[in-house]
Amino acid sequence: MITAIVFIEAEVSQISEIAQQIAEISGVSEVYSVTGELDLIAMVRVRSHDEIARVVPDRINKVPGVLSTQTQIAYRAFSRHDLEDAFSIGLD
Repeated sequence: MITAIVFIEAEVSQISEIAQQIAEISGVSEVYSVTGELDLIAMVRVRSHDEIARVVPDRINKVPGVLSTQTQIAYRAFSRHDLEDAFSIGLD
């Protein structure tokens, strides 16, 4: 599974509508509205790099109101759950 984090600049007056449209795209698992320089962050989870190429430029970038995107590819995931499992020695 490949995870891409897509930073999205959007028309401010349409953020909710844009986020909803992006959330409905196949391969997009979550969309967050955020503070700061960005307006939205989309999490894309797909099986191949080719799918990222279809989801981001072919779908997300074409949603009306999306002004620009920047995509970061994740190569390793760390979560609290993963770390707890890694340090667990079976004591209950």
